[in-house]
Amino acid sequence: MPALQETRAVVTLAPAKPTGLADLGAPLADETMVKKGRVHEFQQLLADGQIGRRFQDLRVVAIKTVEGGIASAKFFVQFEAFGDNTAAPTDGAGFDATVFAGDQPLASLSSSSLFLPYASFWYPNRFVFETPIEIFDQADRLEFIAKPEEVRIVQAGN
Repeated sequence: MPALQETRAVVTLAPAKPTGLADLGAPLADETMVKKGRVHEFQQLLADGQIGRRFQDLRVVAIKTVEGGIASAKFFVQFEAFGDNTAAPTDGAGFDATVFAGDQPLASLSSSSLFLPYASFWYPNRFVFETPIEIFDQADRLEFIAKPEEVRIVQAGN
């Protein structure tokens, strides 16, 4: 069975204004702080070097805010995924992500599968991870790791 190779993309996080957060439902308070970063597009190759999956508009939004008197920090990882003539298994490998401050890893985040039910179509994916506030305070980048995974090739018209 064909397999996707591990692929990494680095998202640099920078302080940002707390705008454009309505679809995340984040409570906005005077204390709210936001960090954002984005990678426009990257590919995950099959072992034979062909494109097996595409990712676009990988966005990371980190929010530190107060809700109900309790401070919290959350990392939202959002992207669109496209299976280039490949279908993912229903119990796919998903992705890992590591939050960094400089060269020091601060936290590991993981999802067990992507929402990619059919080949040759773009699907939005959104994940949220809660971390200690100290992770938010120190974070300056996130490394997204698309895990290796066996896939099924789907021929056009089938």
